[in-house]
Amino acid sequence: MKKKKTLRPEGNPIVRFIRNNTVPIMFVLICAVCIPLSGFSPSYLLNEIVTRMGRNIFLILCLLIPIMAGMGLNFGMTLGAMAGEIALIFVADWQIWGIPGVILAMILSIPFSILLGLLCGKLLNMSKGREMITSYIISFFINGLYQLVVLYMMGPIIPIKHFSIKLPRGYGIRNTVSLLNMRQVLDNALSVTIAGVKIPILTFAIIAVLCLFVTWFRKTKLGQDMRAVGQNMEVARAAGINVERTRLISIVISTVIAGFGMIIYLQNMGNLSTYSSHSQIGMFCIAALLVGGASVDKANIGNVFLGVILFHTMFIVAPSAGAKITGDSMIGEYFRVFISYGVITVALVMYEAKKRRAKSLAGHKLAQDQLTEDKEAAQ
Repeated sequence: MKKKKTLRPEGNPIVRFIRNNTVPIMFVLICAVCIPLSGFSPSYLLNEIVTRMGRNIFLILCLLIPIMAGMGLNFGMTLGAMAGEIALIFVADWQIWGIPGVILAMILSIPFSILLGLLCGKLLNMSKGREMITSYIISFFINGLYQLVVLYMMGPIIPIKHFSIKLPRGYGIRNTVSLLNMRQVLDNALSVTIAGVKIPILTFAIIAVLCLFVTWFRKTKLGQDMRAVGQNMEVARAAGINVERTRLISIVISTVIAGFGMIIYLQNMGNLSTYSSHSQIGMFCIAALLVGGASVDKANIGNVFLGVILFHTMFIVAPSAGAKITGDSMIGEYFRVFISYGVITVALVMYEAKKRRAKSLAGHKLAQDQLTEDKEAAQ
């Protein structure tokens, strides 16, 4: 007699797809509602999306390697952003502009990023299992040191000669440092316009190089070690992998890439808000990655691209849609901030629920296997 097959939700591919992609589906629906209400033309919307892709993707890619190493969402990427800003302040002081200025800023950011990455990695190794909250607090701590350096030490201790970036009192850096002579130099160096949409070829080529690096890095011995550490630290340690060193290297690489990404971001913007440019950058990058369908323990390059498109489409259309619906564009601004934090909260809650469900199913399976063994032994 054949047993009747029951279609459980876990076995239904549609239910499983929706459950695994709840956040991206939610954002697709939000964008589908807001785009017609915003009233923007397709060419304007595409232009804005392409510009934001070139501006943000490099930054978000820095999050992939720590996730691979099992360290979760690296809120400490803000440290790399601060290293990039310090490098840009020096370049602006020396008045080196254009692509040479961008390259010099990237080179200068490397030692700062490595130093901050080592500090962050050491602290995260002391707080295994609590990496995300620890990296979040570390970013606040280093932000205080950063502000001490740029507000008081640049001038009296660190030589800053150009008066246009110094505060009127003679030391400290102004609230805004102009990067107009560097604005969009990468985007304009090699660009084509198709159907009214400007495509920055050089910027996307740099992003493609980083994507190839990440893909290649996963296959290297160090990349395989990181994946092993991410799956199970104790098993990796038993296999002879230096767990602490591997985790430390992942954070250093992430911090260096974040420094490069912040320089690309700011050259696109054309100005540097000395004390606030980096303050929300980690939050928005992590939110965009989660919107793309990534989780705390699994992320890939496709999640980065999808997340940037969906998250920044919402960013573009929300204020205008909010103004059409409520008559107040500020509602759209509040909505954007609410969504940014809400996405992270929902993703973390879903990850924890999924982990507990998997643990419960594993427990039930173990109990059933034990029961089956007992029955066989009794027979």
